[in-house]
Amino acid sequence: MRHFSLPIRTALALRLLCCAALLLEACSSAPGNGYRPRHESYRPLHATGFALFAEADSSSVLQIRTPWGGSDSCTYYFLSRGGELPPEGFQGTLLPRSPERIVCMSSTYVAMLDAVGQSHRIVGVSGADYLSNPEVHRRYLDGRVHEVGYDANLNFELLAAMKTDLVLLYGIGGENTAVTGKLREMGIPYIYMGEYLEQSPLAKAEWMVVIGELTGRRKMAEEAFRTAAARYDSLCSLAARAEKRPAVMLNAPYKDTWHFPTPSSYMARFITDAGGDYVWTGGGSSTESTPVSLEQAYLLAQRSQVWLNPGQYASLEALLADNPRFAQTPPAVTRRVYNNNRRTTPAGGSDFWESGVVLPHVVLKDLIFILHPELIEAGYEPYFYTRL
Repeated sequence: MRHFSLPIRTALALRLLCCAALLLEACSSAPGNGYRPRHESYRPLHATGFALFAEADSSSVLQIRTPWGGSDSCTYYFLSRGGELPPEGFQGTLLPRSPERIVCMSSTYVAMLDAVGQSHRIVGVSGADYLSNPEVHRRYLDGRVHEVGYDANLNFELLAAMKTDLVLLYGIGGENTAVTGKLREMGIPYIYMGEYLEQSPLAKAEWMVVIGELTGRRKMAEEAFRTAAARYDSLCSLAARAEKRPAVMLNAPYKDTWHFPTPSSYMARFITDAGGDYVWTGGGSSTESTPVSLEQAYLLAQRSQVWLNPGQYASLEALLADNPRFAQTPPAVTRRVYNNNRRTTPAGGSDFWESGVVLPHVVLKDLIFILHPELIEAGYEPYFYTRL
């Protein structure tokens, strides 16, 4: 795989912009919705799953592409800042005010709220012990943030008692109608976020703009994203100077099966932008990881120079004790095996999957250091990664 030069990267961004425009047009003309947006107030440069439209006075409309694969429909949210009514023909969810009491069903949304200085709005989380954010975790320990449960096992009585204004849902398995039906019955607004479907690090990070819009901090969110994107692009240019591109494999087996992200995944994009070549070429454009046999994974490992993200393993010895056949692969022999677990909670939560989403430039710098240490300043200590 070749690194995109700056002009090519610019052309790619323009192509993505055109694709996003076509997608938004298809969504806005979806059957059964008479609403027609006035004009876009923010068109994403990288993300393809959302758009923002300005309406009367200070109100706006958030459009989210249905956040699970295989659907071209969209959901609309009218954000009424000053008591305005939705525009004519609008069929969607009304958010009558900026939500002050937010429940996050993914730690990613905790990081996004923190990135725009609004983590104090969080009153509930799923998996509190796995959170890396120190302030939110402190508020959990002193009772100001509550554990609300997982998936379908939500504590609805607690959600009501907390006077929840908004629940940010994670829709990887499709809509959980038991949950959403109950939330509608209780009159608690919810939004299914879709950042996990994006196929590049910057596209995922751009969803902080959605959080900024919801909390009235969009300008701050846009600036945070622009800063991250500029740093990311600068690091891409740095990685392009590398003379060689190491082959990189990912992950570790689970129950005798190895799951590889597809070459179009955001993790594969990280590797490409850091100056590496991802060894797995199967899976097409799917957003789902591809299961492969241990025999096939072994052949890929033999072709690799670097091994990243081997799951729960904290030492190379433990990894190879469970997978002795891989002891003679090049990454194991040269000890070029790195895990994204430098910032881990006592319960095993990884900050890589939390704040890493809003710090793509930091992740990229770590990876450039791993693949091409000669390009990074002396004395650099990776933020997310550690060498096993």
